[in-house]
Amino acid sequence: MTRTIRKIAIMTGGGDAPGLNAVIRAAVITALGQGWECYGIRDSYDGLLEPQRYPQGGVIRMTRETVRGITHLGGTILGTTNKGNPFKYPLPGPNGQLELTDRSNELLDAFKRLEIDALIAIAGDGGLFIAYGLSQKGLVVMGVPKTIDNDLAETAMTFGFNTAVAFATDCIDRLHATAHAHSRVMVVEVMGRHAGWIALEAGVAGTADVILVPEIPYDLEQVVAKIRARQAEGHHFAIVVVAEGARPKNGEASVQATDIAGGERLGGIGEKVAADLQARGYETRSVVLGHLLRGGTPTAFDRLISLRFGAAAVRGLAAGQRNVMVALDPPVVRYVPLAAATRQLKFVPLNGDTVQTARELGVCLGD
Repeated sequence: MTRTIRKIAIMTGGGDAPGLNAVIRAAVITALGQGWECYGIRDSYDGLLEPQRYPQGGVIRMTRETVRGITHLGGTILGTTNKGNPFKYPLPGPNGQLELTDRSNELLDAFKRLEIDALIAIAGDGGLFIAYGLSQKGLVVMGVPKTIDNDLAETAMTFGFNTAVAFATDCIDRLHATAHAHSRVMVVEVMGRHAGWIALEAGVAGTADVILVPEIPYDLEQVVAKIRARQAEGHHFAIVVVAEGARPKNGEASVQATDIAGGERLGGIGEKVAADLQARGYETRSVVLGHLLRGGTPTAFDRLISLRFGAAAVRGLAAGQRNVMVALDPPVVRYVPLAAATRQLKFVPLNGDTVQTARELGVCLGD
């Protein structure tokens, strides 16, 4: 028999994305409408694992007043972190060095003390995999897919992606003018660790000349050939859009740092491509959009699916759904098992319509 829900908790984990606050607002208001108590956990799970860090408490009682007027705000009122994996939590060891410690049982005990009946985990692939692990240990979980990278396989789209693409496209539009004015090659690096959705869609929408994505290791000679062909046509500038996870053929992604858990912080590929083109004699500049893609006001599209996801998360729990993820399957929202949702990433299909369109428009994809 399904346990009656009286109290739920909400957390936001991993990188922030436009629309997080809209999800929180919809979930809270819908939960209150069910007669449930609603609590927000600060900074992913840190509010429960490190409560001493929060003078006002690591867990916040959520009311209508708490979420009033936040739909349009970027960021997350609960805070977030990508370094708080309860299964691999960094703590100082006997020698003072950080060691990875499994604190999942401590976390589950904290949920029990608060008499939390279910958790709404708003996260990307890493955070949802953690949530799945907690569900395997008995916690009732409802996942909400969050990532600007749009790389979760079981949902047609994640919230935050549309906003990131819109902003990146606007930046590319602006760079056309300065590139043309100075007869330069402009290299624009955007986020996209494993999947090149942002680079591809913003690049096509912004009429880039070259788009480099993780799914297609690039040959610099092909990029040079494209720029040379443009020059032969009298166009002495070019726009190159590069996903942060792009890599050259027979090469590796550009890694800036690695944390204690082995997580890699990517970056620098835009500068590398720019330097390689500069060495070939092309005046080149690079721009890294980076975290600018995460911040700011969500688009109307992202607000809407965020509100739909938040309401659907509570609706699903009320209907008896357990250990699943909310997924967009236009025109409806459905529920998929967390095990399936975290099994694999969604990569750009090389035979997909957008890739085909890019090629037909003459865009160089580096191959």
